[in-house]
Amino acid sequence: MNPPALGPSAHHDGSPLYVGDPAPRVGDKADVFVRTSKALAAKRVHVRSTPDGEPAYVEAQVDREEGEEVWWRASVPVVNAELGYRFLLETPGRRTWLNGLGLSTIDVTDIADFRLPTYDPPPTWAEGAVVYEIFPDRFARSAAHPVGELPDWAVPAEWDDPVAYGTPAGTKQIYGGTLWGVTEKLDYLRGLGIDALYLTPFFPSRSNHRYDASSFDVVDPLLGGDEALKELTAQAHLRGIRVIGDITLNHTGDQHPWFRRGQADPASPEAGFYYFGADRSQYASFFGVPSLPKLDHRSEEMRRRLYEGPDSVIARYLTEFGLDGWRVDVAQSAGRYGAIDLNARMARSVRETLLKTAPDSLVLAEHQFDASATLRGDGWHGTMAYAGFTRPVLGWLGQADTPELWGVPGRPPVLGGGEMASVMREFAALIPWRAVTHNMTLLDSHDMPRFRSLVGGAGRQALGVALLMTLPGLPMVFAGDEVGVHGALHNEDGRRAFPWDESTWDQGTYEVYRSLIALRRSHPALRSGGLRWLHTADDVVLFERALPGERLVVQVNRAAHRPLTAPFAASHLLGGPDLSPGVQLPSDGPAFHVWRVESA
Repeated sequence: MNPPALGPSAHHDGSPLYVGDPAPRVGDKADVFVRTSKALAAKRVHVRSTPDGEPAYVEAQVDREEGEEVWWRASVPVVNAELGYRFLLETPGRRTWLNGLGLSTIDVTDIADFRLPTYDPPPTWAEGAVVYEIFPDRFARSAAHPVGELPDWAVPAEWDDPVAYGTPAGTKQIYGGTLWGVTEKLDYLRGLGIDALYLTPFFPSRSNHRYDASSFDVVDPLLGGDEALKELTAQAHLRGIRVIGDITLNHTGDQHPWFRRGQADPASPEAGFYYFGADRSQYASFFGVPSLPKLDHRSEEMRRRLYEGPDSVIARYLTEFGLDGWRVDVAQSAGRYGAIDLNARMARSVRETLLKTAPDSLVLAEHQFDASATLRGDGWHGTMAYAGFTRPVLGWLGQADTPELWGVPGRPPVLGGGEMASVMREFAALIPWRAVTHNMTLLDSHDMPRFRSLVGGAGRQALGVALLMTLPGLPMVFAGDEVGVHGALHNEDGRRAFPWDESTWDQGTYEVYRSLIALRRSHPALRSGGLRWLHTADDVVLFERALPGERLVVQVNRAAHRPLTAPFAASHLLGGPDLSPGVQLPSDGPAFHVWRVESA
Protein backbone atom coordinates (compact mmCIF):
# COMPACT_ATOMS: atom_id res chain seq x y z
CA MET A 1 0.00 0.00 0.00
CA ASN A 2 1.47 3.31 -1.02
CA PRO A 3 0.69 6.13 1.44
CA PRO A 4 0.12 9.67 0.27
CA ALA A 5 3.17 11.54 -0.96
CA LEU A 6 3.87 14.32 1.52
CA GLY A 7 7.01 16.00 0.23
CA PRO A 8 10.14 15.92 2.43
CA SER A 9 9.02 14.05 5.55
CA ALA A 10 9.79 11.31 8.04
CA HIS A 11 7.61 9.52 10.57
CA HIS A 12 7.82 7.24 13.58
CA ASP A 13 5.55 6.45 16.51
CA GLY A 14 5.38 3.62 19.03
CA SER A 15 2.70 1.60 17.22
CA PRO A 16 3.26 -1.94 15.88
CA LEU A 17 4.11 -0.54 12.44
CA TYR A 18 7.25 1.06 13.91
CA VAL A 19 8.19 -0.95 17.02
CA GLY A 20 8.76 -4.70 16.97
CA ASP A 21 8.04 -5.34 20.67
CA PRO A 22 5.89 -2.78 22.52
CA ALA A 23 6.78 -4.28 25.93
CA PRO A 24 10.50 -5.21 25.98
CA ARG A 25 12.44 -6.11 29.09
CA VAL A 26 15.77 -4.74 30.27
CA GLY A 27 18.47 -6.63 28.39
CA ASP A 28 16.42 -7.05 25.21
CA LYS A 29 17.01 -5.32 21.91
CA ALA A 30 14.17 -3.25 20.45
CA ASP A 31 13.67 -3.17 16.70
CA VAL A 32 12.50 0.29 15.67
CA PHE A 33 11.56 1.51 12.20
CA VAL A 34 11.36 4.94 10.63
CA ARG A 35 9.95 5.89 7.23
CA THR A 36 11.46 8.73 5.22
CA SER A 37 10.26 10.20 1.96
CA LYS A 38 12.68 9.96 -0.93
CA ALA A 39 12.29 13.72 -1.27
CA LEU A 40 14.07 14.07 2.07
CA ALA A 41 17.11 12.38 0.48
CA ALA A 42 18.38 10.84 3.73
CA LYS A 43 21.72 9.13 3.13
CA ARG A 44 22.22 7.65 6.60
CA VAL A 45 19.99 7.24 9.66
CA HIS A 46 21.06 6.67 13.27
CA VAL A 47 19.05 6.04 16.42
CA ARG A 48 20.24 8.02 19.43
CA SER A 49 19.49 6.65 22.90
CA THR A 50 20.96 7.36 26.36
CA PRO A 51 21.90 4.09 28.12
CA ASP A 52 22.83 4.91 31.72
CA GLY A 53 22.63 8.59 30.77
CA GLU A 54 25.31 8.49 28.07
CA PRO A 55 24.40 9.24 24.42
CA ALA A 56 24.83 6.25 22.11
CA TYR A 57 24.13 5.80 18.41
CA VAL A 58 23.05 2.76 16.41
CA GLU A 59 23.11 3.00 12.63
CA ALA A 60 19.89 1.97 10.89
CA GLN A 61 19.78 -0.08 7.72
CA VAL A 62 17.39 0.19 4.79
CA ASP A 63 14.68 -2.39 5.42
CA ARG A 64 12.57 -1.81 2.29
CA GLU A 65 11.30 0.76 -0.18
CA GLU A 66 7.61 1.40 -0.82
CA GLY A 67 6.72 3.84 -3.57
CA GLU A 68 8.19 7.21 -2.65
CA GLU A 69 9.25 6.15 0.84
CA VAL A 70 12.20 4.35 2.40
CA TRP A 71 11.86 2.25 5.56
CA TRP A 72 14.88 2.05 7.89
CA ARG A 73 15.38 -0.47 10.73
CA ALA A 74 17.67 -0.44 13.76
CA SER A 75 18.07 -2.78 16.73
CA VAL A 76 18.62 -0.74 19.91
CA PRO A 77 19.74 -2.23 23.27
CA VAL A 78 17.28 -1.74 26.13
CA VAL A 79 19.58 -0.90 29.04
CA ASN A 80 17.30 0.97 31.46
CA ALA A 81 13.68 0.78 32.61
CA GLU A 82 12.74 3.23 29.86
CA LEU A 83 14.28 3.41 26.40
CA GLY A 84 14.27 7.01 25.23
CA TYR A 85 15.35 7.53 21.63
CA ARG A 86 15.20 9.78 18.60
CA PHE A 87 16.46 9.59 15.03
CA LEU A 88 19.35 11.47 13.42
CA LEU A 89 18.98 11.80 9.66
CA GLU A 90 21.88 12.80 7.41
CA THR A 91 20.21 14.94 4.77
CA PRO A 92 21.81 17.16 2.09
CA GLY A 93 23.55 20.09 3.69
CA ARG A 94 22.80 19.36 7.36
CA ARG A 95 21.71 16.89 10.01
CA THR A 96 18.03 16.58 10.89
CA TRP A 97 16.52 15.23 14.10
CA LEU A 98 13.20 13.36 14.31
CA ASN A 99 11.47 13.13 17.71
CA GLY A 100 7.88 13.12 18.92
CA LEU A 101 7.39 16.72 17.78
CA GLY A 102 8.56 16.03 14.23
CA LEU A 103 11.61 17.13 12.23
CA SER A 104 14.12 19.72 13.43
CA THR A 105 17.31 20.96 11.81
CA ILE A 106 18.60 22.36 15.11
CA ASP A 107 19.60 20.46 18.26
CA VAL A 108 16.73 19.37 20.47
CA THR A 109 16.36 18.36 24.12
CA ASP A 110 15.48 14.86 25.30
CA ILE A 111 12.03 15.89 26.54
CA ALA A 112 10.22 14.89 23.33
CA ASP A 113 12.20 11.72 22.62
CA PHE A 114 10.18 8.63 21.78
CA ARG A 115 9.75 6.46 24.89
CA LEU A 116 9.53 2.70 25.21
CA PRO A 117 8.91 1.52 28.80
CA THR A 118 9.78 -1.94 30.10
CA TYR A 119 7.08 -2.03 32.79
CA ASP A 120 4.14 -4.41 32.61
CA PRO A 121 1.73 -3.20 29.90
CA PRO A 122 -1.95 -2.36 30.38
CA PRO A 123 -4.44 -5.25 30.25
CA THR A 124 -5.01 -6.54 26.74
CA TRP A 125 -8.79 -6.07 26.97
CA ALA A 126 -8.38 -2.30 27.26
CA GLU A 127 -6.70 -1.72 23.91
CA GLY A 128 -9.17 0.09 21.72
CA ALA A 129 -12.06 -0.28 24.18
CA VAL A 130 -14.99 2.12 23.84
CA VAL A 131 -15.92 3.42 27.31
CA TYR A 132 -19.32 4.69 28.43
CA GLU A 133 -19.55 7.05 31.40
CA ILE A 134 -22.55 6.70 33.70
CA PHE A 135 -23.56 9.10 36.46
CA PRO A 136 -25.62 6.45 38.30
CA ASP A 137 -28.36 8.70 39.70
CA ARG A 138 -29.19 9.97 36.19
CA PHE A 139 -28.99 6.88 33.94
CA ALA A 140 -31.87 4.52 34.72
CA ARG A 141 -34.34 3.70 37.48
CA SER A 142 -35.36 0.12 38.26
CA ALA A 143 -39.02 -0.69 38.82
CA ALA A 144 -38.01 -3.99 40.40
CA HIS A 145 -35.67 -2.26 42.88
CA PRO A 146 -37.09 1.18 43.67
CA VAL A 147 -35.17 3.66 45.77
CA GLY A 148 -36.31 3.66 49.40
CA GLU A 149 -36.66 6.60 51.73
CA LEU A 150 -34.31 9.45 50.88
CA PRO A 151 -31.80 10.77 53.43
CA ASP A 152 -32.31 14.17 55.04
CA TRP A 153 -29.91 15.99 52.73
CA ALA A 154 -31.56 14.84 49.46
CA VAL A 155 -33.92 16.85 47.26
CA PRO A 156 -36.28 14.49 45.38
CA ALA A 157 -36.59 15.03 41.63
CA GLU A 158 -38.81 13.59 38.92
CA TRP A 159 -37.02 12.02 35.95
CA ASP A 160 -37.84 14.92 33.61
CA ASP A 161 -37.15 17.70 36.09
CA PRO A 162 -34.51 20.26 35.06
CA VAL A 163 -31.22 20.22 36.93
CA ALA A 164 -31.03 23.02 39.50
CA TYR A 165 -27.50 23.85 38.39
CA GLY A 166 -25.66 26.64 40.11
CA THR A 167 -27.88 26.47 43.21
CA PRO A 168 -27.40 24.60 46.52
CA ALA A 169 -29.92 22.03 45.27
CA GLY A 170 -27.80 21.24 42.23
CA THR A 171 -25.71 18.64 44.06
CA LYS A 172 -28.59 17.44 46.27
CA GLN A 173 -31.22 16.45 43.71
CA ILE A 174 -31.84 12.70 43.60
CA TYR A 175 -33.49 11.40 40.43
CA GLY A 176 -33.54 7.76 41.50
CA GLY A 177 -31.20 6.06 39.08
CA THR A 178 -29.51 2.97 40.54
CA LEU A 179 -26.97 0.28 39.70
CA TRP A 180 -29.93 -2.07 39.28
CA GLY A 181 -31.15 0.28 36.56
CA VAL A 182 -27.76 0.16 34.84
CA THR A 183 -27.86 -3.64 34.85
CA GLU A 184 -31.27 -3.62 33.20
CA LYS A 185 -29.90 -1.45 30.37
CA LEU A 186 -26.79 -3.52 29.58
CA ASP A 187 -28.29 -4.90 26.39
CA TYR A 188 -28.83 -1.35 25.14
CA LEU A 189 -25.16 -0.61 25.82
CA ARG A 190 -24.02 -3.80 24.16
CA GLY A 191 -26.10 -2.90 21.10
CA LEU A 192 -24.38 0.48 20.93
CA GLY A 193 -21.02 -1.30 20.89
CA ILE A 194 -19.75 -0.40 24.36
CA ASP A 195 -16.80 -2.38 25.78
CA ALA A 196 -16.47 -0.84 29.25
CA LEU A 197 -18.52 1.17 31.73
CA TYR A 198 -17.04 3.94 33.83
CA LEU A 199 -19.25 4.58 36.86
CA THR A 200 -18.86 7.82 38.76
CA PRO A 201 -18.63 7.16 42.53
CA PHE A 202 -20.97 4.68 44.17
CA PHE A 203 -19.90 5.21 47.79
CA PRO A 204 -22.27 6.73 50.39
CA SER A 205 -22.02 10.51 50.67
CA ARG A 206 -24.11 13.65 51.14
CA SER A 207 -24.33 14.63 47.46
CA ASN A 208 -25.51 13.17 44.18
CA HIS A 209 -21.98 13.23 42.72
CA ARG A 210 -20.60 11.26 45.70
CA TYR A 211 -17.06 12.65 45.60
CA ASP A 212 -17.52 13.47 49.29
CA ALA A 213 -17.48 9.84 50.44
CA SER A 214 -18.75 9.16 53.95
CA SER A 215 -17.60 5.53 53.76
CA PHE A 216 -15.51 3.27 51.53
CA ASP A 217 -16.82 0.12 53.21
CA VAL A 218 -20.10 -0.29 51.33
CA VAL A 219 -21.92 0.69 48.15
CA ASP A 220 -24.48 3.45 48.72
CA PRO A 221 -27.88 1.88 49.52
CA LEU A 222 -29.48 4.65 47.41
CA LEU A 223 -27.82 3.01 44.40
CA GLY A 224 -28.78 -0.52 45.42
CA GLY A 225 -26.00 -1.41 47.83
CA ASP A 226 -23.31 -4.09 47.56
CA GLU A 227 -25.61 -6.64 45.91
CA ALA A 228 -26.43 -4.27 43.06
CA LEU A 229 -22.79 -3.63 42.20
CA LYS A 230 -21.94 -7.33 42.29
CA GLU A 231 -24.88 -8.16 40.04
CA LEU A 232 -23.93 -5.37 37.64
CA THR A 233 -20.35 -6.56 37.22
CA ALA A 234 -21.46 -10.18 36.85
CA GLN A 235 -24.06 -9.38 34.19
CA ALA A 236 -21.73 -7.00 32.39
CA HIS A 237 -19.03 -9.66 32.21
CA LEU A 238 -21.49 -12.12 30.69
CA ARG A 239 -21.93 -9.60 27.87
CA GLY A 240 -18.22 -8.93 27.44
CA ILE A 241 -18.41 -5.52 29.13
CA ARG A 242 -15.88 -4.40 31.76
CA VAL A 243 -16.74 -2.10 34.67
CA ILE A 244 -14.48 0.63 36.08
CA GLY A 245 -15.15 2.38 39.38
CA ASP A 246 -14.34 5.94 40.45
CA ILE A 247 -12.51 6.92 43.61
CA THR A 248 -10.81 10.00 44.95
CA LEU A 249 -7.44 9.50 46.65
CA ASN A 250 -7.19 13.23 47.29
CA HIS A 251 -9.94 13.72 49.87
CA THR A 252 -12.94 12.22 51.62
CA GLY A 253 -16.14 13.81 52.81
CA ASP A 254 -16.22 15.53 56.20
CA GLN A 255 -18.71 12.91 57.41
CA HIS A 256 -16.28 10.06 56.81
CA PRO A 257 -15.47 8.15 60.05
CA TRP A 258 -11.76 8.62 59.41
CA PHE A 259 -12.13 12.38 59.43
CA ARG A 260 -14.51 12.54 62.37
CA ARG A 261 -12.28 10.29 64.47
CA GLY A 262 -9.09 12.08 63.44
CA GLN A 263 -10.55 15.48 64.23
CA ALA A 264 -11.92 14.39 67.60
CA ASP A 265 -8.87 12.44 68.83
CA PRO A 266 -5.35 13.77 68.14
CA ALA A 267 -3.92 10.47 69.43
CA SER A 268 -5.85 8.31 66.96
CA PRO A 269 -4.23 6.82 63.82
CA GLU A 270 -6.76 8.76 61.76
CA ALA A 271 -5.41 12.06 63.08
CA GLY A 272 -2.51 11.54 60.65
CA PHE A 273 -4.81 10.92 57.69
CA TYR A 274 -5.49 14.64 57.18
CA TYR A 275 -3.71 17.98 57.42
CA PHE A 276 -5.11 19.34 60.71
CA GLY A 277 -4.01 22.65 62.14
CA ALA A 278 -3.22 23.31 65.83
CA ASP A 279 -6.87 24.28 66.09
CA ARG A 280 -8.41 21.07 64.79
CA SER A 281 -11.35 22.92 63.34
CA GLN A 282 -8.84 24.07 60.73
CA TYR A 283 -7.68 21.62 58.06
CA ALA A 284 -6.66 21.47 54.42
CA SER A 285 -9.42 20.77 51.94
CA PHE A 286 -9.82 20.35 48.20
CA PHE A 287 -10.28 23.74 46.56
CA GLY A 288 -10.97 25.19 49.99
CA VAL A 289 -14.31 23.34 50.25
CA PRO A 290 -14.73 22.41 53.95
CA SER A 291 -16.77 19.28 53.17
CA LEU A 292 -13.80 17.81 51.24
CA PRO A 293 -10.92 17.39 53.73
CA LYS A 294 -7.64 16.55 52.03
CA LEU A 295 -5.81 13.27 52.72
CA ASP A 296 -2.19 13.24 53.94
CA HIS A 297 -0.31 10.53 52.04
CA ARG A 298 2.56 10.56 54.51
CA SER A 299 0.39 8.34 56.72
CA GLU A 300 1.39 4.72 56.19
CA GLU A 301 -1.84 3.52 57.81
CA MET A 302 -3.97 5.68 55.52
CA ARG A 303 -2.15 4.34 52.46
CA ARG A 304 -2.61 0.76 53.70
CA ARG A 305 -6.33 1.21 54.17
CA LEU A 306 -6.94 3.11 50.95
CA TYR A 307 -4.62 1.85 48.21
CA GLU A 308 -1.62 -0.19 49.35
CA GLY A 309 -1.91 -3.94 49.62
CA PRO A 310 -4.58 -6.65 49.29
CA ASP A 311 -6.80 -5.34 52.10
CA SER A 312 -7.03 -1.80 50.72
CA VAL A 313 -10.16 -0.23 49.30
CA ILE A 314 -8.57 -0.21 45.84
CA ALA A 315 -7.92 -3.96 45.98
CA ARG A 316 -11.11 -5.07 47.74
CA TYR A 317 -13.55 -3.79 45.12
CA LEU A 318 -11.57 -5.55 42.40
CA THR A 319 -11.43 -8.90 44.16
CA GLU A 320 -14.78 -8.95 46.00
CA PHE A 321 -17.05 -6.88 43.73
CA GLY A 322 -15.67 -7.75 40.29
CA LEU A 323 -14.55 -4.30 39.21
CA ASP A 324 -12.09 -4.27 36.32
CA GLY A 325 -10.25 -1.11 37.31
CA TRP A 326 -10.46 2.42 38.62
CA ARG A 327 -10.62 6.00 37.47
CA VAL A 328 -8.84 8.15 40.06
CA ASP A 329 -10.45 11.54 40.68
CA VAL A 330 -8.35 14.77 40.68
CA ALA A 331 -5.21 12.68 40.39
CA GLN A 332 -3.05 15.75 39.79
CA SER A 333 -3.74 16.98 43.35
CA ALA A 334 -3.56 13.78 45.39
CA GLY A 335 -0.44 13.51 47.52
CA ARG A 336 0.49 17.15 46.99
CA TYR A 337 0.29 19.85 49.65
CA GLY A 338 2.74 22.72 49.94
CA ALA A 339 6.27 21.36 50.02
CA ILE A 340 4.97 17.76 50.15
CA ASP A 341 4.81 15.94 46.82
CA LEU A 342 4.04 12.22 46.96
CA ASN A 343 1.96 12.20 43.79
CA ALA A 344 4.19 10.00 41.65
CA ARG A 345 4.81 7.58 44.52
CA MET A 346 1.06 7.27 45.03
CA ALA A 347 0.52 6.43 41.35
CA ARG A 348 3.23 3.75 41.49
CA SER A 349 1.74 2.29 44.67
CA VAL A 350 -1.74 2.01 43.17
CA ARG A 351 -0.27 0.33 40.09
CA GLU A 352 1.68 -2.11 42.26
CA THR A 353 -1.46 -3.01 44.24
CA LEU A 354 -3.32 -3.77 41.00
CA LEU A 355 -0.49 -5.91 39.67
CA LYS A 356 -0.36 -7.99 42.84
CA THR A 357 -4.10 -8.42 43.45
CA ALA A 358 -5.82 -8.12 40.05
CA PRO A 359 -3.23 -7.83 37.27
CA ASP A 360 -5.86 -7.65 34.51
CA SER A 361 -7.13 -4.33 35.89
CA LEU A 362 -6.92 -0.88 34.33
CA VAL A 363 -6.14 2.31 36.25
CA LEU A 364 -6.84 5.70 34.69
CA ALA A 365 -6.36 9.14 36.20
CA GLU A 366 -8.43 12.26 35.96
CA HIS A 367 -5.84 14.86 35.06
CA GLN A 368 -6.97 17.96 33.24
CA PHE A 369 -3.50 19.28 32.50
CA ASP A 370 -0.02 17.82 31.75
CA ALA A 371 -0.08 14.29 33.19
CA SER A 372 3.20 13.13 31.61
CA ALA A 373 5.10 12.72 34.89
CA THR A 374 2.83 9.84 35.96
CA LEU A 375 2.38 8.23 32.52
CA ARG A 376 5.92 7.00 31.98
CA GLY A 377 5.07 3.33 32.51
CA ASP A 378 5.03 2.55 36.23
CA GLY A 379 2.12 4.82 37.20
CA TRP A 380 -1.29 5.31 35.61
CA HIS A 381 -2.02 3.36 32.45
CA GLY A 382 -3.59 6.52 31.01
CA THR A 383 -5.38 9.72 31.87
CA MET A 384 -8.56 11.52 30.88
CA ALA A 385 -7.16 13.42 27.92
CA TYR A 386 -8.76 16.81 28.52
CA ALA A 387 -5.52 18.63 27.67
CA GLY A 388 -4.35 16.52 24.74
CA PHE A 389 -7.74 15.85 23.14
CA THR A 390 -10.84 17.57 24.55
CA ARG A 391 -9.51 21.12 24.61
CA PRO A 392 -7.94 21.10 21.12
CA VAL A 393 -11.04 19.47 19.58
CA LEU A 394 -13.29 22.01 21.29
CA GLY A 395 -10.95 24.76 20.09
CA TRP A 396 -11.37 23.59 16.50
CA LEU A 397 -15.10 22.82 16.56
CA GLY A 398 -16.32 25.23 19.24
CA GLN A 399 -17.65 28.72 18.77
CA ALA A 400 -16.34 32.18 19.56
CA ASP A 401 -18.85 32.49 22.42
CA THR A 402 -17.83 29.23 24.13
CA PRO A 403 -17.93 29.89 27.90
CA GLU A 404 -14.87 29.95 30.13
CA LEU A 405 -13.83 26.38 30.98
CA TRP A 406 -11.38 24.70 33.39
CA GLY A 407 -10.85 27.92 35.27
CA VAL A 408 -8.74 29.49 32.51
CA PRO A 409 -9.46 33.24 32.34
CA GLY A 410 -11.09 34.37 29.13
CA ARG A 411 -12.88 32.42 26.47
CA PRO A 412 -11.18 29.41 24.87
CA PRO A 413 -9.36 30.16 21.59
CA VAL A 414 -10.79 29.19 18.22
CA LEU A 415 -8.17 26.99 16.54
CA GLY A 416 -7.41 26.00 12.98
CA GLY A 417 -6.95 22.33 12.12
CA GLY A 418 -3.17 22.67 12.13
CA GLU A 419 -3.21 24.20 15.61
CA MET A 420 -5.47 21.41 16.89
CA ALA A 421 -3.07 18.78 15.53
CA SER A 422 -0.08 20.62 17.02
CA VAL A 423 -1.59 20.62 20.52
CA MET A 424 -2.31 16.89 20.25
CA ARG A 425 1.23 16.23 19.03
CA GLU A 426 2.78 18.30 21.85
CA PHE A 427 1.04 16.30 24.58
CA ALA A 428 1.57 12.93 22.89
CA ALA A 429 5.28 13.64 22.48
CA LEU A 430 5.81 13.64 26.26
CA ILE A 431 4.56 10.09 26.96
CA PRO A 432 5.03 6.54 25.71
CA TRP A 433 2.84 5.44 22.82
CA ARG A 434 1.00 2.92 24.96
CA ALA A 435 -0.06 5.76 27.27
CA VAL A 436 -1.33 7.65 24.21
CA THR A 437 -3.43 4.64 23.21
CA HIS A 438 -4.72 4.13 26.78
CA ASN A 439 -5.60 7.74 27.50
CA MET A 440 -9.36 8.15 27.82
CA THR A 441 -10.28 10.55 25.03
CA LEU A 442 -13.55 12.42 25.51
CA LEU A 443 -15.67 15.20 24.09
CA ASP A 444 -17.30 15.93 27.44
CA SER A 445 -18.03 14.39 30.83
CA HIS A 446 -20.04 15.01 33.99
CA ASP A 447 -17.51 17.74 34.83
CA MET A 448 -18.29 20.07 31.92
CA PRO A 449 -21.16 21.26 29.72
CA ARG A 450 -22.26 18.93 26.94
CA PHE A 451 -20.14 19.06 23.79
CA ARG A 452 -23.27 19.30 21.63
CA SER A 453 -24.26 22.54 23.35
CA LEU A 454 -20.75 23.97 23.21
CA VAL A 455 -20.33 23.44 19.46
CA GLY A 456 -23.81 24.51 18.43
CA GLY A 457 -25.64 21.33 17.53
CA ALA A 458 -25.61 17.97 15.78
CA GLY A 459 -23.48 18.88 12.74
CA ARG A 460 -20.29 19.72 14.58
CA GLN A 461 -21.00 17.13 17.26
CA ALA A 462 -20.77 14.51 14.50
CA LEU A 463 -17.32 15.82 13.54
CA GLY A 464 -16.21 15.52 17.16
CA VAL A 465 -17.49 11.94 17.30
CA ALA A 466 -15.56 11.15 14.10
CA LEU A 467 -12.34 12.40 15.72
CA LEU A 468 -13.17 10.60 18.95
CA MET A 469 -13.62 7.23 17.26
CA THR A 470 -10.75 7.44 14.76
CA LEU A 471 -7.87 8.98 16.74
CA PRO A 472 -5.74 6.97 19.23
CA GLY A 473 -7.04 6.44 22.75
CA LEU A 474 -9.92 4.90 24.65
CA PRO A 475 -12.93 6.90 23.40
CA MET A 476 -15.39 7.73 26.16
CA VAL A 477 -19.06 8.52 25.58
CA PHE A 478 -20.91 10.37 28.35
CA ALA A 479 -24.35 8.78 28.75
CA GLY A 480 -26.90 10.64 26.66
CA ASP A 481 -24.49 12.23 24.18
CA GLU A 482 -25.42 9.56 21.64
CA VAL A 483 -29.11 10.55 21.65
CA GLY A 484 -28.63 14.32 21.60
CA VAL A 485 -28.78 15.38 25.24
CA HIS A 486 -27.92 19.04 25.77
CA GLY A 487 -26.39 20.79 28.77
CA ALA A 488 -25.09 24.32 28.46
CA LEU A 489 -23.13 26.80 30.56
CA HIS A 490 -22.59 24.63 33.64
CA ASN A 491 -21.20 21.17 34.36
CA GLU A 492 -24.19 20.28 36.55
CA ASP A 493 -26.56 21.09 33.68
CA GLY A 494 -24.78 18.43 31.65
CA ARG A 495 -25.82 15.82 34.23
CA ARG A 496 -29.35 15.54 32.85
CA ALA A 497 -31.27 12.29 33.23
CA PHE A 498 -31.10 9.89 30.30
CA PRO A 499 -34.26 10.23 28.14
CA TRP A 500 -35.50 6.66 27.70
CA ASP A 501 -38.43 7.80 25.54
CA GLU A 502 -36.94 7.01 22.11
CA SER A 503 -39.30 9.45 20.41
CA THR A 504 -37.20 12.23 21.93
CA TRP A 505 -33.89 10.91 20.60
CA ASP A 506 -31.93 12.48 17.78
CA GLN A 507 -31.82 9.31 15.67
CA GLY A 508 -29.28 10.82 13.29
CA THR A 509 -26.84 11.45 16.12
CA TYR A 510 -27.45 7.96 17.49
CA GLU A 511 -26.59 6.48 14.08
CA VAL A 512 -23.37 8.52 13.92
CA TYR A 513 -22.26 7.03 17.23
CA ARG A 514 -23.40 3.50 16.42
CA SER A 515 -21.79 3.39 12.97
CA LEU A 516 -18.48 4.92 14.06
CA ILE A 517 -18.22 2.61 17.08
CA ALA A 518 -18.92 -0.34 14.78
CA LEU A 519 -16.26 0.91 12.36
CA ARG A 520 -13.71 1.19 15.16
CA ARG A 521 -14.51 -2.30 16.42
CA SER A 522 -14.13 -3.83 12.95
CA HIS A 523 -10.83 -2.16 11.96
CA PRO A 524 -7.76 -2.89 14.11
CA ALA A 525 -5.92 0.13 12.70
CA LEU A 526 -8.42 2.44 14.42
CA ARG A 527 -7.85 0.72 17.77
CA SER A 528 -4.09 0.23 17.84
CA GLY A 529 -2.62 1.66 14.63
CA GLY A 530 -0.12 4.46 14.36
CA LEU A 531 -1.07 8.06 13.68
CA ARG A 532 0.38 10.23 10.93
CA TRP A 533 -1.01 13.66 10.13
CA LEU A 534 -1.09 13.97 6.33
CA HIS A 535 -2.58 17.44 5.88
CA THR A 536 -3.90 20.09 8.24
CA ALA A 537 -5.46 23.44 7.38
CA ASP A 538 -7.94 25.78 9.03
CA ASP A 539 -11.01 23.83 7.96
CA VAL A 540 -9.76 20.30 7.21
CA VAL A 541 -7.55 17.63 8.74
CA LEU A 542 -6.41 14.44 7.00
CA PHE A 543 -4.62 11.68 8.89
CA GLU A 544 -3.58 8.06 8.57
CA ARG A 545 -4.10 5.19 11.03
CA ALA A 546 -1.98 2.20 10.09
CA LEU A 547 -0.97 -1.30 11.11
CA PRO A 548 0.89 -3.95 9.13
CA GLY A 549 -1.70 -5.06 6.60
CA GLU A 550 -4.20 -2.19 7.06
CA ARG A 551 -4.05 1.54 6.40
CA LEU A 552 -7.01 3.84 6.84
CA VAL A 553 -7.20 7.53 5.96
CA VAL A 554 -9.61 9.85 7.77
CA GLN A 555 -10.69 13.29 6.59
CA VAL A 556 -12.70 15.66 8.78
CA ASN A 557 -13.96 18.92 7.25
CA ARG A 558 -15.04 21.70 9.59
CA ALA A 559 -16.33 23.67 6.61
CA ALA A 560 -16.06 23.70 2.83
CA HIS A 561 -12.46 24.17 1.70
CA ARG A 562 -10.16 24.00 -1.32
CA PRO A 563 -10.15 20.37 -2.53
CA LEU A 564 -7.22 18.06 -1.90
CA THR A 565 -6.05 15.57 -4.51
CA ALA A 566 -5.93 11.88 -3.65
CA PRO A 567 -2.50 10.27 -4.25
CA PHE A 568 -3.94 6.80 -3.53
CA ALA A 569 -6.70 4.40 -4.45
CA ALA A 570 -9.09 3.85 -1.56
CA SER A 571 -12.51 2.43 -0.76
CA HIS A 572 -14.88 4.45 1.43
CA LEU A 573 -15.98 2.67 4.59
CA LEU A 574 -19.10 4.70 5.42
CA GLY A 575 -20.92 4.96 2.11
CA GLY A 576 -19.09 7.91 0.56
CA PRO A 577 -17.08 8.08 -2.67
CA ASP A 578 -14.29 5.64 -3.47
CA LEU A 579 -11.04 7.21 -4.64
CA SER A 580 -8.44 6.73 -7.33
CA PRO A 581 -5.13 8.60 -7.71
CA GLY A 582 -5.58 12.13 -9.00
CA VAL A 583 -9.24 12.61 -8.13
CA GLN A 584 -10.35 15.26 -5.68
CA LEU A 585 -11.21 14.40 -2.10
CA PRO A 586 -14.63 15.63 -0.94
CA SER A 587 -14.39 19.26 0.08
CA ASP A 588 -17.86 19.93 1.49
CA GLY A 589 -18.42 20.55 5.16
CA PRO A 590 -19.16 19.91 7.87
CA ALA A 591 -18.45 16.29 6.90
CA PHE A 592 -16.18 13.35 7.64
CA HIS A 593 -14.90 10.42 5.58
CA VAL A 594 -12.97 7.23 6.30
CA TRP A 595 -11.22 5.25 3.55
CA ARG A 596 -9.27 2.03 3.40
CA VAL A 597 -6.20 2.50 1.20
CA GLU A 598 -6.01 -0.22 -1.44
CA SER A 599 -2.91 -2.33 -2.00
CA ALA A 600 -0.66 -1.09 -4.77
